[in-house]
Amino acid sequence: MPDSPLARTVAALQPRARTELAELVAFKSVADPAQFPKSECEAAAHWIVDTLRADGFRDVALLDTPDGTQSVYGFLPGPAGAPTVLLYAHYDVQPPLDETAWVSPPFELTERDGRWYGRGAADCKGGLIMHLTALRALREHGGVPVNVKVIVEGSEEQGTGGLERYAEAHPDLLTADAIVIGDTGNFRVGLPTVTSTLRGMTLVRVQVDTLEGNLHSGQFGGAAPDALAALIRLLDSLRAEDGSTTVTGLAADATWDGLQYPEEDFRKDAKILDGVGLLGDGTIADRIWARPAVTVLGIDCPPVIGATPSVQAGARALVSLRVPPGTDAAEATKLLTAHLETAAPWGARIAVEQVGQGQAFRADTTSPAYTSMAEALQEAYDGAEMQTSGMGGSIPLCNTLAALYPDAEILLIGLSEPEAQIHAVNESVSPEELERLSLAEALFLRRYAG
Repeated sequence: MPDSPLARTVAALQPRARTELAELVAFKSVADPAQFPKSECEAAAHWIVDTLRADGFRDVALLDTPDGTQSVYGFLPGPAGAPTVLLYAHYDVQPPLDETAWVSPPFELTERDGRWYGRGAADCKGGLIMHLTALRALREHGGVPVNVKVIVEGSEEQGTGGLERYAEAHPDLLTADAIVIGDTGNFRVGLPTVTSTLRGMTLVRVQVDTLEGNLHSGQFGGAAPDALAALIRLLDSLRAEDGSTTVTGLAADATWDGLQYPEEDFRKDAKILDGVGLLGDGTIADRIWARPAVTVLGIDCPPVIGATPSVQAGARALVSLRVPPGTDAAEATKLLTAHLETAAPWGARIAVEQVGQGQAFRADTTSPAYTSMAEALQEAYDGAEMQTSGMGGSIPLCNTLAALYPDAEILLIGLSEPEAQIHAVNESVSPEELERLSLAEALFLRRYAG
């Protein structure tokens, strides 16, 4: 870390950052009432409201968004005539998956081997703490030099579009000269990185039905059409022999010209087992940043324990399709739906339901805000130059903000570097990354103010 008064203040704020992150992680704020009580999200939102008010924010409000969730908004006034910067994070999290696979409880922030473990520690409750730490440090050194708006989303992980629709209905609320999305991450720990592209996504639920009811596999198996087998074949049609995504009509041959991702580093980051091959062709960057990628997120069928010798009458899957910039997510949804409807074997009945969608995003890395951020990151990371990379994930709000505020400069930074293992078990955040990025954001706000 650099040795400056501002850097020392950020360092002194780290114990508070850890305490508050622990409080936030404790909320089981999965924005799906079928998995966790809605009260967990509501409690997290109220915690943010109270924190923003205590930090001097005005007009703090809970926004009831059309998808039934709540986002939190606050405004911190700066000097007259100063530019306005919108800071974004989200407080909803992915479900913890198999809690028994966590080394420590997923909703209890735990320090281990120099990292802080807990669901949402990096994605993206840590992003909110990063914003707050940067602003608090600036207040101790002459004040915050810009007008600041903070928006903390309550359903980003669900892709249900609540905040996007709210912003479209209230276009004046989030107007800003620059927008910092605190929901991506460095290419790796210690390498300052801004994300220049995000893949879009569509999420569909596909139901396969073949029989009026389950049948005895000994009496009817071999001739009766098995819905689970039909679903397996249907899902397999979404991949070529080498594992690359093959949705009929969807281009999958683009290339990535920027920062490359060495295969050996990718295998290590992804924790791929020895002897297991990678999917697709082209460079790793081509595959994860420039091309579509289909993933089967879940299948509803009988579990192995308790399964009976039956031919299954119905089966269901949740399918995610990531699409690169330049591909319209709505068109990709149509192509995926048509593929599934036409690829079903044996005349099986297929029903496809869209449950989420978000457009891809490409940032303008030549804007003045990027110059300010590059200088800030270089100082915070002891002279290391800022890199730009893609990100395979999606942040649907980015395109909505770009459309509503075409003159705004949008930057993407955050704490979700590969070791964070976001969306997986044992998610964690690097305290060093939190400290450096908090300092970088504070430095950016100073530089951007002019």
